[in-house]
Amino acid sequence: MHSTVLQLFDYANAVILIYFIVTNGVYTMLMMLSLYSVTLHAKLSARKGYADIADSPVTPPVALIVPAHNEEHSIVATVHSLMRLNYPEREIIVVDDGSTDGTVAQLVAAFGLTRMDLIYREQIKALAPTAFYFNPARPELIVVSKPNGGKPDALNVGINMARSPYFCTVDADCIIERDALLRLMAPILHSSVQTVVSGGVVRIVNGCTVKDGQITKIDLPKSWIERCQVVEYIRTFLFGRPAWNFLNATFIVSGAFCMLHRETVVLAGGFSTDTVTEDIDMIASLHRHMRGKGWKYKIVFTTDPICWTEAPRTLKMLARQRRRWQLGLTQTVVKYDKLIINPRYGLLGLFSMPFHAYIEALGCLIEAAGTILIPFSFLIGAMPLSLFILIMALAIGYGTLLSVGSVLLEESTWRRYPGLKHLGILLLYAIAENVGYRQIVTFFRAQGVLRYFFGRRKWESVEHKGARELAVAHEA
Repeated sequence: MHSTVLQLFDYANAVILIYFIVTNGVYTMLMMLSLYSVTLHAKLSARKGYADIADSPVTPPVALIVPAHNEEHSIVATVHSLMRLNYPEREIIVVDDGSTDGTVAQLVAAFGLTRMDLIYREQIKALAPTAFYFNPARPELIVVSKPNGGKPDALNVGINMARSPYFCTVDADCIIERDALLRLMAPILHSSVQTVVSGGVVRIVNGCTVKDGQITKIDLPKSWIERCQVVEYIRTFLFGRPAWNFLNATFIVSGAFCMLHRETVVLAGGFSTDTVTEDIDMIASLHRHMRGKGWKYKIVFTTDPICWTEAPRTLKMLARQRRRWQLGLTQTVVKYDKLIINPRYGLLGLFSMPFHAYIEALGCLIEAAGTILIPFSFLIGAMPLSLFILIMALAIGYGTLLSVGSVLLEESTWRRYPGLKHLGILLLYAIAENVGYRQIVTFFRAQGVLRYFFGRRKWESVEHKGARELAVAHEA
């Protein structure tokens, strides 16, 4: 019996070891491609600038769609930041998704809005609006009220309301940098192929000072959980997504700040309500639609358009966020399983989809099991010291290398955090977040996958403090 148990441990440890070797091999390739891509883009961006796009009379208008549900603490600051964007022509559409707080009242008071009748054409099926708010003195802003139907439904209402050829999804708790929209539009205008999606970078606003929809001082948050997320976001957006963009195999673009071609989205059927991560689902839907039609297209990711968003401040809220993200990723790869290992979809089907399905979506189950099993195997003598050290190096040491490298890459290119003190803190947490924080997040992610298999597939809401309150707390 004892030998059988040890043999089972040997098999399990072998699977975990193979997983970490394969995963880290893929990460190494992605890291090298990302280093090249980010460095090249930073040099090109510094040289060419964006004045030509801002001044050009043919730069297409953009609709900024902000779905909002109970966002009274942050919505006014978000709209102020959108009004101050450096872009020639834009419309701002806030879709109130059945809020039960003062979201609409805050907007009405801040921008002098009046309820009135406006033309609404339903090109994508969605819950019908119940009220429109408008101020002729601020013609770029429209607020639409509708019954609660979820974020995808609110986005579809915004698309129906929009008149611009492109629209940008913006989360209601986000602050957008002034030139970010120009930077999102740049790859669309410079491409010879129809670009249907242009995604940007998301950073964490916690710790920063926000005034009238603008970040007046960039700083780091005080708590360890928020600082770990700052490092995690930097690593996610600099050591992964640039590589997939380089390979023309982008599968994930953050819906917090993402530009899409309106007509293509309408043809693809709009945002789906059957997953809890509508942004990932939309990217997969567009890939399937465009490939099915045989049309040439591009989905791009750019590393310099910056959107600042509020991160969870407690483990409880972090757990909700990561469970939902992982549940949504699992739902999407299962829903679009015909794209996996499908040569018709090029590198997306042969490489990106298998990676996101088997490593990003399901791999967290192996990581969570390994977090418990590896130390236990070593303690009971079922694993030699040499193998234990090897797996720890692969699981923790390599993750630390990626985190430290991403912080250094951020500081050598865009350098959003200005002081040497910031760099020192970020490097410290690039090491620390791999021992404790990463394992906690892995268990949250594993819970998300298990919830999919056990049929618990509902949206988990994350409570936000709001950019305005963050600013007050920081200045106090």
